[in-house]
Amino acid sequence: MRTSAFLYPWDVVGDPDAAPRLADLGLDQITLASAYHSTRALTPRHPTRRIVTARHSAVYYPPGRWHGLGPYQQTWVDSPDPFGEACTALLAAGLEVHSWVVLAHNSRLGEENPRCTVLNAYGERYPWALCIAQPEVLEYGALLAAEAAVRPGATGVELESCGWYGLAHLHAHDKIGGVPLGPVGQLLMSLCFCPSCSAGFADAGALRAAVLAALAPLWRAAADPADLADAVGPALATDVLAHRADAARQFQLAAVSAVRAAAAPGFRILLHADPTPHHYGANPGVELAWLLGQVDGLVIPAALLPADPPQCRPGTVLAANLGIIGGLGPVPEADELRFYHAGLASDADLAAVRQLLKH
Repeated sequence: MRTSAFLYPWDVVGDPDAAPRLADLGLDQITLASAYHSTRALTPRHPTRRIVTARHSAVYYPPGRWHGLGPYQQTWVDSPDPFGEACTALLAAGLEVHSWVVLAHNSRLGEENPRCTVLNAYGERYPWALCIAQPEVLEYGALLAAEAAVRPGATGVELESCGWYGLAHLHAHDKIGGVPLGPVGQLLMSLCFCPSCSAGFADAGALRAAVLAALAPLWRAAADPADLADAVGPALATDVLAHRADAARQFQLAAVSAVRAAAAPGFRILLHADPTPHHYGANPGVELAWLLGQVDGLVIPAALLPADPPQCRPGTVLAANLGIIGGLGPVPEADELRFYHAGLASDADLAAVRQLLKH
């Protein structure tokens, strides 16, 4: 079974022991961030640093020349090409490298270009969530996917948030839990009513009114609707899900096609995914059977791995994404394993991975 662990470039840059230590775990591969969102990260084993504050979404390599929407360069790792430097060290230690690319989650890009973001039913923007139904965002996603994926030394890519993003931000200072919305309430608050999405609905006005009516009792602690059809009616629910599925397919196909065009033969393309199509976030909901016909595999949270996956072409894989912070959970049957996250994990967490892989 092929195994990989997620890693940031700053976990390796400036630490000559990092790559050999990771190779000693028994891993086959590292999934290394080349385009990533803002974060504050601990580096428990680095010889000179403990906390890295990535202030905004950025690429960890020298970007090409962009027109219109484009990526930002990082300034917090002392290297002109952190991805390239880390990749070189990992390859020298005998590890393969896949690039790790975040697409639809970019708070700085959204703040500076609010027209490109999700617009909820109340008319409020989510600057962290780019609307993938917009042609400008689709073009940006495809160009970034190709450039950030095909870095020297990388033999594959894993695309994160290659689909819808919404209300859930996972921001360090989110204060949205006072009224605990259920799955349908979360979805209602994540539907986009920007001009592109409104044009994609059969009746955007009726849908918006239905969403606002369904949300109103939730703020007074009413029970979450059973499903979207229960919230807004079957016809509107069918319409909105069809629009979002079509936009997701177009965005995913554009990103995958751009990577294929830029990459050498044999370059692997995997998407981070949730097998429930209407879900959103870093692991966006996908149409499994369709998407497995386009890519080399999907990386799915271990708890969500389907027990009876659809048939797919030979060589296509389903990889289980296992959290290792605080100890390994149950290891499911899967084609491949991913461990989140080797740079953040404690020595005890890494020891558990080593023990699993050595037996």
